[in-house]
Parts: sequence; C-alpha cells; structure tokens
Amino acid sequence: MSENTNLFLVGPMGSGKTTIGRQLARRLKKTFFDSDHEIEDHTGASISLIFDIEGEAGFRSREKTIIDELTQQKNIVLSTGGGVILAEENRQHLKNRGIVIYLHAPLKKLFYRTSRDKNRPLLQTDDPREKLRQIVEERDPLYRETADLIVETENRTVHQVVSFIIRQIKKHENSNG
Repeated sequence: MSENTNLFLVGPMGSGKTTIGRQLARRLKKTFFDSDHEIEDHTGASISLIFDIEGEAGFRSREKTIIDELTQQKNIVLSTGGGVILAEENRQHLKNRGIVIYLHAPLKKLFYRTSRDKNRPLLQTDDPREKLRQIVEERDPLYRETADLIVETENRTVHQVVSFIIRQIKKHENSNG
C-alpha cells in the first residue's frame, strides 16, 4: 500500500471508527487522527460544549475546517465524526484525497454502543433510539455514495475488521495499479 495513501473512516456514531482507525493506523504505520478530537484540541472545548454554545451549525463549520486541513495530509488514517458527510464539501475532500471506508453496523448494535455515552449531543433527547434511527436513515445513503469500501462490522472483532480492510485495499490497489 502506498505510504501516501490516506484512509478515511465514515459511519454513524458507535460504528467503531475511532477504535478501528487506531488499530488500522498502527498496523499500516500511518498517523492516526480523530476529527472530533482535533476539534476539541483546537478549541479547548468538548464537542458537547461546542454544541451547547454554537449549536450544530457552529460545530459543522468547525468540522469543515478541520476536515479540509486533515485530508490534505499524507499517509494518515482519519476517523471522522458521524455527521461529516452531511456537507458536500466534506464528501468531496474525503473522496478526492483518500480511500473512504464506511463502517456499517445494525441500528441495534449502534444503540447498544452509544446508549450509555453522555457525550453524544444529538442523542440527548427523550427518545435517543428513535433519534439514532432517524440519523442513520438520513445519512446511510450519503455514507454509501461517498465510500470506496463498505465494511459490515457486526459479528467481527476489531482485529478481523482491520485485517479485512487491509486485504480489500490491497486488492483494490492491485486491480487499479
């Protein structure tokens, strides 16, 4: 795999982007970034606080800036926030600057993984399961449209998902190279 190749992980909250991204970067000797963590580092504020003060629009504006900056780097694995694909500009940067991998998991699994996490501003509602269902329904077509590779994560360990991604990318590069 080219050392300049960037890998960008997209998918809904709870799909495993950060966990898988860290392992993928380690295995491929690439630098790992998490766009939400980068936003927090740049602002000195948590995502929840940014949502409280600036609303989702303020957060999305900050996210666009970070995505543009990070996707211009080389040899990285980037775990993105779940809503990154809502902005056409972000989708174009991801598609044009690396390989986009959509981590897909069933709604039941996503809800289980996110249900106890109070740092998910969009799920702080009376019915978080229904809110998550709406989010996934809205975003799934955008994830699929943006992705070069769709990976089902259910019933696979992190190691299995990482190994599968590496095999698929090598296959993709061999057929295109």
